[in-house]
Parts: sequence; C-alpha cells; structure tokens
Amino acid sequence: MIRDRPSALLAPILVALMSTGHARAADIAGLQQMYDGSMLPDDAVATFSHTERLLPVRIAHRGGSARPLARRAKPFPEIRFQDHGRSFDLYDYLATNRVAGLLVLKDGEIAREDYQLGVGPNTQWASFSMAKSVASTLVGAAQVDGLIASLDDPVVRYVPALQGGAYEGVSIRQVLTMSSGVGWNETYTDPKSDRRKVLDVQIGGKPGDVLRYMSSLSRAGAPGSIWNYNTGETFVLGAVIEGATHRSLTDYLAEKIWSQAGMEHDATWWVESRNGMVWAGSGIGATLRDYGRFGLIAAEKGRLNGRMIVPDGWFDEAGAPHTIGEKTVDYGYMWWIPPQSDPVHLGAFEAVGIFGQYMYVNPRERLVIVVLSARSKPEPQFELDDDAFFSAVATALH
Repeated sequence: MIRDRPSALLAPILVALMSTGHARAADIAGLQQMYDGSMLPDDAVATFSHTERLLPVRIAHRGGSARPLARRAKPFPEIRFQDHGRSFDLYDYLATNRVAGLLVLKDGEIAREDYQLGVGPNTQWASFSMAKSVASTLVGAAQVDGLIASLDDPVVRYVPALQGGAYEGVSIRQVLTMSSGVGWNETYTDPKSDRRKVLDVQIGGKPGDVLRYMSSLSRAGAPGSIWNYNTGETFVLGAVIEGATHRSLTDYLAEKIWSQAGMEHDATWWVESRNGMVWAGSGIGATLRDYGRFGLIAAEKGRLNGRMIVPDGWFDEAGAPHTIGEKTVDYGYMWWIPPQSDPVHLGAFEAVGIFGQYMYVNPRERLVIVVLSARSKPEPQFELDDDAFFSAVATALH
C-alpha cells in the first residue's frame, strides 16, 4: 500500500507556536531547506513529525495486539555526566539537545519516557539514518529465510541492473560495512555533494534513477580497501533485499518484524517514486515506543517471539567494529559503535540519524535508549555528548 505526498510540499500544519503573544502555524520545510539546516526550530518539529508529506511513502503494517511495555517500579535515578569539563544533568540534556522524545527501557520495562516540543506517544517521527540499521537487520532475516545465501555474494547477483557499473565486484558484506570502495561525498549541506545530488534525484521521483546514479559513480579504491560513509550505498542494500525477497522492503519489514513485534502503529518508509523502490537509508516514520520495541529485538540479539529472525551471532557481528583495509572502524553492519574506552559501552551499538536521532542498544546492561530530536543542523554543532549521556544512564541503572 502506498500513500501519495500532497501536491503542496510546504502545506502548513496545525501546530500553534506562541511568540510575543501571537500564534504562528509551523511550516513543513522542503527537503533542500531541511538538509541546508535552515529551518526555524518549530518548523523542524513540524517537518520531522510529518515526513510523509516530503516524499511518497509505503506503509509497513503492524500486527495484532501491541507488546505491553510495563513501567519500572523503581524511580528513575538522578543523571549526571561530564562534557567539555562541565557537569550536566537530564534536564540540561533534554533542553540543550532539543529532545522531542526520550525512552529508556531497562529489562524491557519503561524506566523513563519524556515527550517535549509538542509531540506525543502517537507522533510518527523521522528516523533519518536509523533506517539503515533497520534495513541491515532485514539482510539477516533474508539469510534465515534462505533468500540470501551469503554476505559474500556479489550485489549484482540480486540486482542485475548494477552489472558493469561501480558496484560490479562488490559484495553484500562490503555494502553493509560501507567498504565498497565507491567514491562518495556525504556532506549534507553542500549542494554539490553526492548526497545532495541523490536528494535531487529523489525529488525528481523517477523509478530507477537512484540506482543509475549509484552505478555511474567512480571508484576511490578496491572493494574492501577503504571505509567511506555513504547513504547512497544503503539504496543499493535495499535493492539487494528487494531483489532477494521479490517484495518491497516495507512488506518484508512488516512480515518479519513490524507485524510480529507488537508495534502500536503502522510505520511509513520513503520510496523513490509512486511505484519505485524503498529508500533504505532514511525516511522511516515511527513512534518513540515502536522504535524502542525494535531496539528490544536488537538487545535480545534478534530473538522475537521465541525464535531468531537473524542468524545466530548476527548482532555480535553487526554491532562490532570492523577492520577495513588497515584501519579498524567503529561501524558494524550499519550500526555505529560508541566509544569502547568507556567500559559501560562494551558490547553496545547504536543506530544514529542526523538532527539527533539515536537508538542505543546495550545487551549486557539489558538497556535500550531512544532519543528523537529536532536539532538545528544535520551535522553536530553545539549539542551535549549523547554517548556520555547514555553512559550515565547505563551506570545509574546498573
């Protein structure tokens, strides 16, 4: 099922903003304006909570009853952490980092849940690159289903349209670890970067154009020799999943996870065009608690309803640093690795999206933290250290 975007991309929504005694309706920003980081604060909130108005979406349907999330009986402890030589608390973190939603799950129970900036439990918030970690998990699911034989299979086996281009000779594993060797500039605010050029292709809405752009890129090195963060690469991964499963990414997400994990709401996911492929690297819209339920699956190493939906040991690999060429990179299968110099983070991994979206998973501490934010720029500017905050929460709840 697919929902069309409205004809007016900048359609106003009913969010009342009080300033000097006058109400102002917040506006949905355009995609280019969003990536430029030129949104007013309340417009950012309006945009991130209505991403289905930016591009066409496909729906991943929930199943039956929602998985209950009981509230932890113990009071939430005081949180203090250090950043830049100063001490901060929970309230500093929420205010300074413009956090719209915070969910802390300990032992599967809600230890803390906060909503700010006018959002609530039913708000569908933008994942941005947290979607990459969801997509990578579906690769593991396709392996369990026998639809992907090996991570060392070439991507062109599942996506013949890429034959003869930049991804010839690149394996699924190399795409998962972003070590394809394909040249790419990820700079969000640079209109000339590859990321922004692909954004223009997305806005154009022609089926197949993103894959054609990715296939036309030049090489920066041999496959497996260098690491380079590449959002376009996740579109290649989505194409692999859709080619292997012969269904849309949203349908497969619904079948394997969203309809099985007790989600409260359907999720949306951007597609390149009305009948095009899902944009695997970004564009999920889901609620705070449903992101938390996905995090619980990762914290339980892929176990859902008593069975493994990914191969044994998947998250041990997916959530661990990888050696690319001669360097060890704090990046797994599209999951980031928090600083391992902090013993609290040992074995932890996190999904990260621009503008301050986080899904922190710490299996050893039986802890999941989801943060949804509306920060001023796609790349970090003046925020407090998120990993330091996560460490403080894990320590306080230990």
